[in-house]
Amino acid sequence: MNSILSALAEPNRLHIVELLRDGPLTVGEIADRLGLHQPQASKHLRVLSEAGLVEMQPVANRRIYRLRPQPLMELDAWLASFRRIWEERFDRLDEYLLELQKSEQKHDDKP
Repeated sequence: MNSILSALAEPNRLHIVELLRDGPLTVGEIADRLGLHQPQASKHLRVLSEAGLVEMQPVANRRIYRLRPQPLMELDAWLASFRRIWEERFDRLDEYLLELQKSEQKHDDKP
């Protein structure tokens, strides 16, 4: 998990993942869309590949990169535990606010 989070912490790598969300791209296409030089894009892609987030498929003299779903599913599962905690807290807050509203209404109804 640490390698995934570390890889995604760098803005250009996060942008690459966002680009690949829409489908596979070559290194050149990624570099062009992000305004990077091809060697810079290749270095970022190597980090993403080492973290298991992308895979490369060579086609003739081109390297086509695509997202790997498994690491993103693992990240989603890890985040789900935090979502549950916050949802429970928001539910309790919602209940508390409803109780406050009820007590304010009772207070306002008194002559």
